[in-house]
Amino acid sequence: MPGDYQKALGLIDEAHALDPNKTTINEEEKPYELHYAQKMSSYLEKRNPSAPETLRLAIRAQHFRRWEIRRDSYPMNKQGYHAWRTYLKKRQAEQAAQICLDSGYSQEDADRVAALIRKENLKKDEETQTLEDVACLVFLDDQFEAFEKEHDEDKIVGILRKTWGKMSEKGHELALGISMSERAAELVKKALAE
Repeated sequence: MPGDYQKALGLIDEAHALDPNKTTINEEEKPYELHYAQKMSSYLEKRNPSAPETLRLAIRAQHFRRWEIRRDSYPMNKQGYHAWRTYLKKRQAEQAAQICLDSGYSQEDADRVAALIRKENLKKDEETQTLEDVACLVFLDDQFEAFEKEHDEDKIVGILRKTWGKMSEKGHELALGISMSERAAELVKKALAE
């Protein structure tokens, strides 16, 4: 018996709806992680409209309950950032896998969702690469303009280069179609030129 996709999606979104961090989109306030998850799903439709349910669930749960582990609970340096991200991926993968099992998915499917969230075999696994592309696209579309205001230009250009390097050609094509402010577009152009 296949898993119940709508049940799993509903459980993921119920958790996202608990995020105390809010964002306003079209004059409507909503929990940020719910907005982020919906944006991830939207970009997945552009990147791979025939994606299997396991990838769709991994995309939707990529930041599952992320707000519960604050960035400042780890040292505010590069090592602390990487430790925080590593812990989050492991935790989010475990929680999403449990939702899959609770929704009738097989252990194999639950394990696949978890592996995708952990981004295993990036660059070798097309579905993992798709998840990475989608995360980069959401960063560029939804987070970049606010992010660039908090950091100096050299750091931003470096981050853009790293982001670009993580993406596939299909991801690049979609990224170049994102509408950005003049300043953001200028930074992207500078990052890609060097």
